[in-house]
Amino acid sequence: MSEETQKILSDTEHSMNKALDHLEAELVKIRAGKASPSILDGIMAEYYGSPTPINQVANVSVLDARTISVQPWEKNMLQPIERAIIAANIGINPQNDGNSIRLFMPPLTEERRKELVKKCNAEGEHAKVAIRNIRRDSIEHIKKLQKDGLSEDAAKDAEDDIQQATNKFIALVEKHLVAKEKEIMAV
Repeated sequence: MSEETQKILSDTEHSMNKALDHLEAELVKIRAGKASPSILDGIMAEYYGSPTPINQVANVSVLDARTISVQPWEKNMLQPIERAIIAANIGINPQNDGNSIRLFMPPLTEERRKELVKKCNAEGEHAKVAIRNIRRDSIEHIKKLQKDGLSEDAAKDAEDDIQQATNKFIALVEKHLVAKEKEIMAV
């Protein structure tokens, strides 16, 4: 295998790995009924005029299996944090006691569990599309190399390797989705 095709293959696997990492990050945000500070990741509160992640303006901790506590470092941040959580529409109403904000995770209903599974499957589909797009771009790159003098056999072998990597990563996406679905549907 030539050095160029080897580089294309390693870049392909690296990009597919990134797509898988992104899927994992998105699946962590989908709550499965138990409290996790990561559900607040990506929620921005207004801090002196600029959007700032909540975990950078407050201490976020888990009190018990169904309760998250958000303790702002400055008392004047209670309202902006509360507004940001409400605006994020994560299905939890914040309880402000004047010093901290508590988030009580409601038990999941069967209907809500099915919605979450659908959301997981949608994220999985996004990951699969990203992986297939990476495959398409890599194969186009191989075809360009073939026009520039790469032998037909070497090009075919490289395309087969790219397809094998694609199959491997799509199977990993499926594995992640099955595990998350099992976690969500467990009562």
